[in-house]
Amino acid sequence: MHETAYEITTLTPQHPTPTLRMLPTEIPPGVQMVTLPGGIRTLAYTPQQAPPAPPAPVAQPIPTWAKTTALLTPTIGGGIAAAGVGLSYAAPGLIAMSEALWAAVALIAAAAIGVPMLLRIGRSAAGAGKGSTHITQNITASGMFGKANGTVNHR
Repeated sequence: MHETAYEITTLTPQHPTPTLRMLPTEIPPGVQMVTLPGGIRTLAYTPQQAPPAPPAPVAQPIPTWAKTTALLTPTIGGGIAAAGVGLSYAAPGLIAMSEALWAAVALIAAAAIGVPMLLRIGRSAAGAGKGSTHITQNITASGMFGKANGTVNHR
């Protein structure tokens, strides 16, 4: 324990003057000048008062957007998981479908090139002995709403 070199005496009618005078800067920590109920002033140890506790934090309500996000997160995650499972089951069918589509594209390309060539070959083989036919048509009409007359010439 720490011993102090101060002698603290009280002012009483029997001892009108203190035995030791102290300056306020010399008073040790925890000692204060107090006035007793009888009017006598003395030095006394006073208990240190603890600082008041900080107020308890008030619980804030959870914002609506946070609740909505928290509720949507498992739903979106479950949807993505279900889509992944569905794609894994559909993968063989999707591969077969893509191969069938490529086959259809090849058939359409072959038809677009082959049909006109076959028609051209067929015309040239059928008309090998004949010459080409020319048709000339002359049409005449009198007036804006007049009857039109025409002649067709085959050569």
